[in-house]
Amino acid sequence: MAGDAAGDADQWLEGGCHCGRVRFRVRVREPRAIACNCSICAKKGMINLIVPAEDFLLLQGEDSLSTYRFNTGVAEHRFCRVCGIHPFSRPRSHPGSYDVNARCLDDGCDFLAITSFDGRNWEENVASIRDGADGER
Repeated sequence: MAGDAAGDADQWLEGGCHCGRVRFRVRVREPRAIACNCSICAKKGMINLIVPAEDFLLLQGEDSLSTYRFNTGVAEHRFCRVCGIHPFSRPRSHPGSYDVNARCLDDGCDFLAITSFDGRNWEENVASIRDGADGER
């Protein structure tokens, strides 16, 4: 199911947490991601690969996941309660979508074009990453 990420658009890739209890599959339609400097993304070293819900499948580990919420409490930051790795979240910026930590992909994330996002000033900048904001997403 997973293939050469750099060579194919619109393909399914797999990933998971460090201990292997949480496993997921994600469809990458466009090889683009976001490096956010907000407090939580910066501390986790997160590379945000935001996908529609139909492009994400949790293969195993729901029982190993915990949720962390802060600030507005809208975003669900999911992490493995065994190894502590954060493989994905349900982001406030894209309700109904998944924000996959591209660093948790089995084959890495070097194939992604990564754009910086000023999440420290989230409210002022979030429109720039929402669907249709730049004509590309």
